[in-house]
Formats: sequence, structure tokens, C-alpha cells
Amino acid sequence: MKFKPLIVSACLVFVPLGVTAAPSTGDKLFTLAGSGSSDKDLDNNQFNVSFDVGQYMTDQTAVGIRQSAGAADLGDDSSWTGATRVFADYHFGRADMQPFLGANIGGIYGDGVDETFFAGPEFGLKYYMKRETYLSVQAEYQVFFDNSNDVENNYDNGAFVYSAGLGINF
Repeated sequence: MKFKPLIVSACLVFVPLGVTAAPSTGDKLFTLAGSGSSDKDLDNNQFNVSFDVGQYMTDQTAVGIRQSAGAADLGDDSSWTGATRVFADYHFGRADMQPFLGANIGGIYGDGVDETFFAGPEFGLKYYMKRETYLSVQAEYQVFFDNSNDVENNYDNGAFVYSAGLGINF
């Protein structure tokens, strides 16, 4: 029984409760995210890194640019890819957990990819550890197109892109 207050206290240190996350109009944001994969022998490796730079146009709406770069070393073949897009996201609420919904449009390029445009919806969740620091998870659905007629035809052939990262508001 004497250790119970110590455990509760330690939990409060590692799990912040009631963080007031309230970016304001004009605040800027920066998020760094990454992912990777390898086979069991570490012979085939892929990794991807991306960053967002943006600004809050209102207390809950952020716009910005996202840049991604990836590399793959698949045995005898290696390649790189890149994607650049603009985004707009609406954040729901002003608590420590903030879901968001938005859209993006941009282009993909690199080795072994059909260089083309894409657009689509995105959604995610930011968990604020401090007022200005957050963890972010996000998913986007990319519909590829070379012209406006391709969008409807290619909607079912899109791709999901997932990311997790760390961000700051400043």
C-alpha cells in the first residue's frame, strides 16, 4: 500500500493528462515522419522519410507542403522515389487528442515509377505531449492521373500511404 502513490505519480509523469493543445492562427508546424522494411535476412531493404511544413490559417485549419523521399535496395536492384504535394487539414477540437481530415494534391517521380500527378483525401490523429509537441499518425489515399479525365477512371486503382512521426508548432 505504501507504493501505490509512487506508482500513480510515475504514471502522471509519463502520461500527460489534460494538455491544452491550442495552435493559433499564424502558428507554423513541422512534422518529421518515417518508415522502413527489410526481409528476414536484411537483403531487401526499403525506407521512406517525409516532412511537412505548414501554417495554421485559422485555429483549426492548417495548409502546407509535404515532401517524401524513399529508397529501395532489393538485391541487385536499387531505386529512389519522391513525392511533393500541398495539403490542407481541418483539426477537430483543441484537446490533447486532435483528429484531422484533409486533402492533398501533388506529383510522384523517381526510378521505376510512372511520373504522374495524384490527389486524394487524408486523415489522421495528433497526440499533443506538450502544447507545442505532438505525435502524428496519418493515412492518405492517392488517386493517380495525367489529366482530369483520368481521375474518375483511376479512383479504384489508388494507393494508401501511411506515416507516423513527431511534430512541433512554433
